[in-house]
Amino acid sequence: MFSFIKKKLGFGSADHSTEPQEAAPVAPALQEPAPAAPNVPPALTPSATSSEPSIDKPAVERRNWLDRLRHGLRKTGSSIAQVFTGTQIDDALYEELEAALLMADAGVAATSFLLEDLKQRVKDSKATDPAQVKNLLADGITELLAPLEKALVVGEHTPTVIMVAGVNGAGKTTSIGKLTRHLSGAHQKVLLAAADTFRAAAREQLLVWADRNHVDIVSQEGGDPAAVTFDAVQAGKARGCDVVIADTAGRLATQLHLMDELRKVKRVIGKAMDGAPHEVLLVVDGNTGQNALAQVKAFDEAIGLTGLIVTKLDGTAKGGVLAAIALWSKEHQRGVPVYFIGVGEKLEDLQTFNAKEFAQALLA
Repeated sequence: MFSFIKKKLGFGSADHSTEPQEAAPVAPALQEPAPAAPNVPPALTPSATSSEPSIDKPAVERRNWLDRLRHGLRKTGSSIAQVFTGTQIDDALYEELEAALLMADAGVAATSFLLEDLKQRVKDSKATDPAQVKNLLADGITELLAPLEKALVVGEHTPTVIMVAGVNGAGKTTSIGKLTRHLSGAHQKVLLAAADTFRAAAREQLLVWADRNHVDIVSQEGGDPAAVTFDAVQAGKARGCDVVIADTAGRLATQLHLMDELRKVKRVIGKAMDGAPHEVLLVVDGNTGQNALAQVKAFDEAIGLTGLIVTKLDGTAKGGVLAAIALWSKEHQRGVPVYFIGVGEKLEDLQTFNAKEFAQALLA
């Protein structure tokens, strides 16, 4: 388990498990096969290791997660799905779909891109039924979102330093707590830096998460955020930590003096460790629609983002914003992936992003 965590972190999917796996017993090379049980045909002889069918726990958990994702995106998906309840593929269908995508906050550019792509897919496939068009739209959304699908890499640097930013209320500190829990569960030694020193509640919230996850934290009431992160990185190196996560102060992209301070925090982290921070993540609220895209643009310009965490997709009517983010990333060749998406407050509600799963949930 630890070996693949060093290469790639992917929790909550059918392909990855955060539970340590026991090695399967290997029979000696010269061991004779066990004789068949008396009066039982060899083909029907129970294996010595056979038992009731095993339950693939990660797969079950992923299916449960997908159910929550579909439920969370139902407001977005229902308005789009209604477009395909008719019997004809005509201009009226495309006009209704355009309106539905705009209402879902896909944005003008992404909506136009998806419609043109869909019309070409319909032409190429000679589709004649609206249900087929819906499936083709799912394919188009999946293809657009696919570049956002990437696993968070840890272990290439010791420690891997992750700087996390976001506006107040986006779920930044909670997301850090959940990510810490998953990392700790994967046997990663994590150190937290409470660099959101302007908001006492944020520091106290992170202290609770540190205590709950049994990890160390560097905190200083009213201290300088850059100094706290510097001390945390130094402490992480000295203590042999695998990951250091810095929770920076929540701020609006329009607060230029605070964005300047965020740049300072990043520079100071680089002084504490060459090449750090290795990840610069932005937490955005999926309910904010096009405002989320505006935040991505502003924070990327200020500190150079390497990944996103999109939260609060439960009950949102604006899930189409991921299409807008994907198109912006494509056009600017930025390659800012969505590492995780969240659909609730529980630990298991923060999971890895999968483009196909998201597209299917969006149109379910």
